[in-house]
Amino acid sequence: MTEHAFKSDFLRTMQARGYIHQITHPAELDAAAATGVVTGYIGFDATAPSLHVGHLIQIMLLRRLQQAGHKPIVLMGGGTTKVGDPSFKDTQRPLLTEERIAENIAGIKGVFEKFLTFGDGPSDAIMVDNDEWLSKLGYLEFLRDYGTHFTVNRMLSFDSVKLRLEREQPLTFLEFNYMLMQATDFLELNRRYGCTLQMGGSDQWGNIINGVELTRKVDQKAAFGLTTPLLSTASGQKMGKTVGGAVWLNADALSPYDYWQYWRNTEDGDVGRFMRLFTDLSDAEIAGYEALEGAAINDAKKALADAATTMLHGAEAAATARAAAESAFEKGQLSADLPVIELPKGEWEQARSTRALVKAAGFAKSLSEASRHMAGNAVRVNDELITEDRLHDYAELLPEFGAFKVQFGKKKIVLVKPI
Repeated sequence: MTEHAFKSDFLRTMQARGYIHQITHPAELDAAAATGVVTGYIGFDATAPSLHVGHLIQIMLLRRLQQAGHKPIVLMGGGTTKVGDPSFKDTQRPLLTEERIAENIAGIKGVFEKFLTFGDGPSDAIMVDNDEWLSKLGYLEFLRDYGTHFTVNRMLSFDSVKLRLEREQPLTFLEFNYMLMQATDFLELNRRYGCTLQMGGSDQWGNIINGVELTRKVDQKAAFGLTTPLLSTASGQKMGKTVGGAVWLNADALSPYDYWQYWRNTEDGDVGRFMRLFTDLSDAEIAGYEALEGAAINDAKKALADAATTMLHGAEAAATARAAAESAFEKGQLSADLPVIELPKGEWEQARSTRALVKAAGFAKSLSEASRHMAGNAVRVNDELITEDRLHDYAELLPEFGAFKVQFGKKKIVLVKPI
């Protein structure tokens, strides 16, 4: 995005720390943020019982908004989840029951309390559910009141729709309505809470534009949109994905140790950028870490892991994770705080192989992938390098843990325990 000389603390910080990709009305938004409290929202559909690292930049947007003295709204998509956002998806999302959606929302809610202050104050965050109004809309009422403000021509022009059609993947009429529903959210939040800003990832640009235009057309009210750039690692990988799957934010889905390790394993070229996006470290602190060279870069990665893990799981969990990692990787000692994967004895006794251990540890999605890791000299069991599959015996269990120490590369260790 073009650099602007913003006057508001909010947009200056957002620009300096690398959050801004597009803004619909930058001068108007800047003036509003410089002279009063801006209420802004981001929507989160409840497709799983936990959010993941891919959602973290959106949570940080709300945090930055509140830190600058403005009011964040966390919009839970109890209504829109019933449809599913088709943006940049090749296939329709599985439709969830109302009971499953409610369970997912219950699992997601707690994460936001780690990043935002909720309450009744002018800049305190609030959480609302769009099912409150979307489920009450009659179909004819919805089409009459809102459908007239959208043209099919315009909707087909958005990249999220064009890409699906260009790939000759079906786009259902149900999904086609999603952007109208999201636009209705913005209008409703503007009416209920004076919300004037919707934020999201760059893949949400089309949906956000619709909400901005609907609010301005129907009620002639100020409305703005802001998106973040698509995030990838320095090597071009999609951020937030690992061999073991998504990097979940709920502790019951991913341990604080694994979360710390995820940040500790950040690529060298991403450390400073991720510090700006995902921590509250100051510009001066970040500049100091960016100046480190050689092996000293590992100190910067640990600082990133400490700050990110403290924000989500607390300082004690971060310190415990760091101590366990340093003991395992730098001192060659094992800790009870290392992640433990329990493997039912029935499953273990059917396949007591190295491949089974690697797969159980989450370092491979299949036995064939585990074999490839072994052939690439990436697998150790109880500190022994294993390049070809072999059988293991109970006598090899580490006596202090009753488990196998399974290591993938230089940075990942898991204890696999037959139970």
